[in-house]
Amino acid sequence: MGTSNNYPSYTTSRREFFTIWMKSLVFHGNGCTVYDSNGQIVYRIDNYDQKGNHEVSLMDLHGNVLFSIRQKRAPVFRHWDGYKWNASSKQEMETPWFQVRKDHTVLRGDSLTYHVTLSDARSSCLRILAMPEKSDFKIVDGQGKIVAQVNRKLSSKSGADLGDDVLSLVVEPHVDHSLIMALVTVCNLSLRKF
Repeated sequence: MGTSNNYPSYTTSRREFFTIWMKSLVFHGNGCTVYDSNGQIVYRIDNYDQKGNHEVSLMDLHGNVLFSIRQKRAPVFRHWDGYKWNASSKQEMETPWFQVRKDHTVLRGDSLTYHVTLSDARSSCLRILAMPEKSDFKIVDGQGKIVAQVNRKLSSKSGADLGDDVLSLVVEPHVDHSLIMALVTVCNLSLRKF
């Protein structure tokens, strides 16, 4: 799950920790801001239109688009396509880098399952397991191994819950965290978080 197209590498050999603040940096915008473990902004999503828009962009700190994410409406079910951007040409690739579909065949009580198909044939498919009433979800590989997990963030000093607007993201080693953040974006779009 590496990167290409002259972008910096978003894959590391260690577990990475991020904080997702469900607020846009843009006044009157919808979206979120993502900080690394050093408190530096690494990703942002700004949706200038109404909440629950059908297209958003995942950007780095400098405003370079990494992924365009579009909701597609099929005759029966909707899905999301993620288009990776080429850093040198500043254009998105013609075919989706990934596609996310909600699993409508399995009834799992209050949980939701999304299937992620990657265009990279060397990578196995992923699944997003979400709890719609909570902010918690995890992303697992084809063998069921957790590659990333999102939970409500707790204060490091008191252990107090920081609320629905502050989430913790943990990404396992050797996993492209820009792709993971794009999948987190899809999940939040599905649940109408921004």
